[in-house]
Amino acid sequence: MKTDAEIKEDVLDELAWQPNIDETQIGVIVEKGVVTLSGVVDNNSKKLAAEKAVKNVEGVKAVAEDIEVVYGVNYKKTDKEIAKVVVETFEWNSSVPEDDISIKVENGWVYLSGEVQWSYQKNAAKNAIKNLLGVKGVSNSIKLKNNIKPKDVKERISKAFQRMATLDADGIIIDTHGHKVTLHGKVHSIKEKEDAEIAAYNAPGVYDVKNELKVQYYSKYA
Repeated sequence: MKTDAEIKEDVLDELAWQPNIDETQIGVIVEKGVVTLSGVVDNNSKKLAAEKAVKNVEGVKAVAEDIEVVYGVNYKKTDKEIAKVVVETFEWNSSVPEDDISIKVENGWVYLSGEVQWSYQKNAAKNAIKNLLGVKGVSNSIKLKNNIKPKDVKERISKAFQRMATLDADGIIIDTHGHKVTLHGKVHSIKEKEDAEIAAYNAPGVYDVKNELKVQYYSKYA
């Protein structure tokens, strides 16, 4: 098992490897496999890129995000300008049913509401705009409507897990209660844990996912 010092060294190397991240702006603390990131960056995409990079490092059990985004003059946009770009982005995204989604922008925050058929449409709406210039954050209150029976939810998720090369499906236990899903078991990395949650969310009939998967580090040399 890696020591915290070894994990920190790998995290710093990974941040330095990313072309869109200035690793000198980011502080890294590691304690029992939990990585805390701090510092200041000038846009939200850099913050998200740093978090994503760290999650790819072997041995990292969790990431605590304390990076602050301070926008420069060039990143300042009015709420009206942001709203216009959001609408245009939805119009060009085939995964987003823009007619079913209401948009509100206040102080750089985008608030989404409405009702769509599938979870992937709800997620696509947020993902399409979270890195837009001037957007400070996205509050996604879009609701779901579909006719999938609760008893079919578990089977659909299980099949989705079996199809994914990035998941060890045998290590994951799926509990369903109506349209709500809880994931138990062990996975090999944070990315695998997140992939499982995304796959569950994207399954027809799923309204909510509680991810209780534990990250279990396996040494290559064991």
